[in-house]
Amino acid sequence: MKVPLSWLAEFVDLGENKTPQDVMAQLVRVGLEEEGAHGGGLKGPIVVGEVLEFVEEPQANGKTIRWCQVRVSSSGADAVRGVVCGARNFFVGDKVVVTLPGAELPGGFQIAARKTYGHVSDGMIASSRELGLSDEHEGILRLSEIGLDPEVGTDAIKLLGLDESAAEVNVTPDRGYALSIRGVAREFSHATGHAFTDPISKVSPQNGTGFALKVLDSAPIHQTPGCARFLLLGVEGINASAQVPDWMRNRLKLAGMRSISIAVDITNYVMLELGQPLHAYDVSKLTGGITVRRATAGEKLETLDGKVRLLDQEDLLISDESGPIGIAGVMGGASTEVTDSTTSVMLEAAVFDPISIARSARRHKLPSEASKRFERGVDPELAPFAAARAAQLLIELAGGKLSGVGAEFNEVTKRPGIAMELSFPERHVGVAYSQAEIVSSLEAIGAQVEIKGDVLHAVAPSWRPDITHKTDLVEEVARLVGYDKIPATIPVAPPGRGFTPRQQYRRRVLAAMTGAGFVEVLNYPFVSGQENQSFSGASGIELENPIQSERSQLRRSLLPGLIQAASRNLSRGFANLALIEEGSVFLDAKSQGPKVLPVGNQRPSVETLQILNDSIPAQPRQLAGLALGEWIEAKLGVTGVSAGYPQMLDAVAQAVSLAGASYELVQTEIPGLHPGRAAKVLVSGEVVGHVGELHPDLALVNHLPRRVGVFELNLDKIFALAPDLVLAGEVNPMPAATQDISLLVDQSVPAAVIAKSLISGAGELLEDLQLTDDYRGQGISEGQKSLTFALRFRAKDRTLTQAEVTVARDAAVLMAAEQHGAELRSL
Repeated sequence: MKVPLSWLAEFVDLGENKTPQDVMAQLVRVGLEEEGAHGGGLKGPIVVGEVLEFVEEPQANGKTIRWCQVRVSSSGADAVRGVVCGARNFFVGDKVVVTLPGAELPGGFQIAARKTYGHVSDGMIASSRELGLSDEHEGILRLSEIGLDPEVGTDAIKLLGLDESAAEVNVTPDRGYALSIRGVAREFSHATGHAFTDPISKVSPQNGTGFALKVLDSAPIHQTPGCARFLLLGVEGINASAQVPDWMRNRLKLAGMRSISIAVDITNYVMLELGQPLHAYDVSKLTGGITVRRATAGEKLETLDGKVRLLDQEDLLISDESGPIGIAGVMGGASTEVTDSTTSVMLEAAVFDPISIARSARRHKLPSEASKRFERGVDPELAPFAAARAAQLLIELAGGKLSGVGAEFNEVTKRPGIAMELSFPERHVGVAYSQAEIVSSLEAIGAQVEIKGDVLHAVAPSWRPDITHKTDLVEEVARLVGYDKIPATIPVAPPGRGFTPRQQYRRRVLAAMTGAGFVEVLNYPFVSGQENQSFSGASGIELENPIQSERSQLRRSLLPGLIQAASRNLSRGFANLALIEEGSVFLDAKSQGPKVLPVGNQRPSVETLQILNDSIPAQPRQLAGLALGEWIEAKLGVTGVSAGYPQMLDAVAQAVSLAGASYELVQTEIPGLHPGRAAKVLVSGEVVGHVGELHPDLALVNHLPRRVGVFELNLDKIFALAPDLVLAGEVNPMPAATQDISLLVDQSVPAAVIAKSLISGAGELLEDLQLTDDYRGQGISEGQKSLTFALRFRAKDRTLTQAEVTVARDAAVLMAAEQHGAELRSL
């Protein structure tokens, strides 16, 4: 909510020289949030000038400028200034706004005398946009066009209200009454103790009769009526093309609204001032009376934005005998729009059901200032005052008069009382509030308070629909007495609490990965259907309202996001990348969910809740990594190491080992990966992920190098399969003996299969085995490869002899030869 300070000052004393920052600092004390300051930004001299003469001079660039002589004061040596101007919508004798050297316009634009187009321009003739009066640039601002004829030399800043400033505060959804100058003024009064003058005290409600009005709400799905109050008040004889006063236009602009026409601006002005949305109908365009009802199947309405909308049976409508003329509380219809030819209007002030308005606004994607207020609850007692205030302004500014025609429907229920023990605030907050503090705080917000014994009985004011329970009363007492009075205490964590084992595992893994050189990233979970197909072979869950139409599914893999991040970074010159991401993927659900969701305040059945729960997709936490470029950059004296699947294998080994588990790799074809350089990762015989190299076609499509290492692991599954208790390995004091062997095998035989045979053949003396080389090329027959393994042998009770080691090694080689035809390679 943007609050012009001069407007706020009409209803509460701000003190001397208050700035937007001062006002926001006070409002923060009572729970509103500071957003920013607006307006101002102009420095003089900015004065009224009169165009004495000008000469049009065509330029070589095709533009024609005017060399103007402008009188800016009644006397003195500098009374007439020469100014170059590119606009051509003004005439000799016009009074305009002249910014003189030394002035500053919004955005920090400094005005100085400067040479341009062969002249020294001693200032600038300003447009409305340059002065910050409007966003439209329609040429020079001619003061006669806005009904002004001031003396030459008059300070234009004060004349046009350009010295106005506004404070912007964020209003939480439960404080809808603060979406008005009235509400913010009341809150400023609470914060400072300054006297508050309620603007409705200056307005006398006006009645109108004789207009046909029906309020029907037969929709059975709503326990709360869609319309509790509906008031109509007629004003006739208005001049709809009357000029909007500068003070009103400036206030609307500072409050974030655009000036449209006198009738529309007045309804917006009153809405901002009091918090009651209003709508004006052109009486000559109404057919018969007005009916408030729900839409019927197939009905359509052209709204004020020019769009034809198919209405839903839950939409609450304003209609006449011709059909719908507006979506209640959201937007009016084009058929009854007020135009410059309008002479009589019917003002509408109503109270609508917040849930109904919120759903209609979202259904039709029509958020508006009116719907924002109705969604948060409008003061049900405000309608007659708001309508009277709008009529008053139409009479003063547009020459209208009350027609005596109108109607009212009122079924607003009385607010129930709330009982609260006087000791309850202290028990709830921990501060000893006196009875006087409790009573005065509640009376300050407008509540009716009565004490009976040790119990306080309060009736909340009509503008506070959020106050329904005694805890709400406590909140108001704590807020008005001061949050700073509440002592700060640090809660003591109960013993035995902390991170869960699953959380600890996640932190260990991410710390290890970032420590190894990966950079953690966070990507959006939205991908295209093609990306899901590429990496999982299945479609993902479709979004009802995606941010981007081309990314309309939830991800089934983390790799598409990492690939996009890598492509984006690579395009910006980062050639060496190692990225890691931990996050949820979204797999298939057990069911599709219910066809019809419960609405309003209906409680869903147990069966419906079960169906809803079953429709929630499985969302395992996964870890994925990607590396490309150089893992170690080549420098003088340093041999470079390419990034790729070897580092991915190390990352997989580290992630699994941190859970205390062991794993094995099984080479196979995996969607999205290179058909010959991909493997499944198995823990306890179950697939927990995959590792390898990105498919070259995908790398090419995403503008990545041909070789990109990737992996993806299901951390939830690894953690579930890991042992509950991880025992430290036994320390063996006996020396180890090592042997290296190179075996010739067919290229189709995976190294992991040969390693299994070697482990089985070597027996219990083999402590460790590592693949150190996979060679294919010169000296090796076509279709074969040379695998070199490093074997470490150790006995628990003795030092092994060379003969014992040789026997174990030969047994390992024999087993590989028998099972897979491996041959010992002689070097």
